[in-house]
Amino acid sequence: MGRDPASLHLDSIHAVQQALIATRSARRENVMNIGAWLRSLRLERYEQAFRDNDIDTEVLPSLTAEDLIGLGVTSIGHRRRMLDAIAALRAGALSEQAPGPTPAPPPEPGPSGAERRQLTVMFCDLVGSTALSSQLDPEDLRDVIGAYHKCVAETVGGV
Repeated sequence: MGRDPASLHLDSIHAVQQALIATRSARRENVMNIGAWLRSLRLERYEQAFRDNDIDTEVLPSLTAEDLIGLGVTSIGHRRRMLDAIAALRAGALSEQAPGPTPAPPPEPGPSGAERRQLTVMFCDLVGSTALSSQLDPEDLRDVIGAYHKCVAETVGGV
């Protein structure tokens, strides 16, 4: 009996988020441990192949699906997980290289002491959550959504 596709999707999201967190913390130290990155994706079995082929932080962002096959990553799921994490690495590198416009200084408070602030709101919908809610007991659904919230909080909070 296989695992529920929704839980596999959550596992994949969590693995990519963990890889991003590992990458960001490594980038702060200006050194990235490829082994730690692979472990964060739960793909540590490929660490020796990456070492044997001299894959480092400069090479990693340019790896392709064909490169991964050459490294022995024959599982489509494993390749997809790595390619998603590599795409996230590229996106992170681009955002660091080309910062956005500098925000305007906050306006001075008016005579009432109140001030106007810009607010960003993010709405997230869990794909398949309606179907999932009809398949799971309420307590199990609460646990799944709670695990998702924890992953998001760790990622957004930078923990």
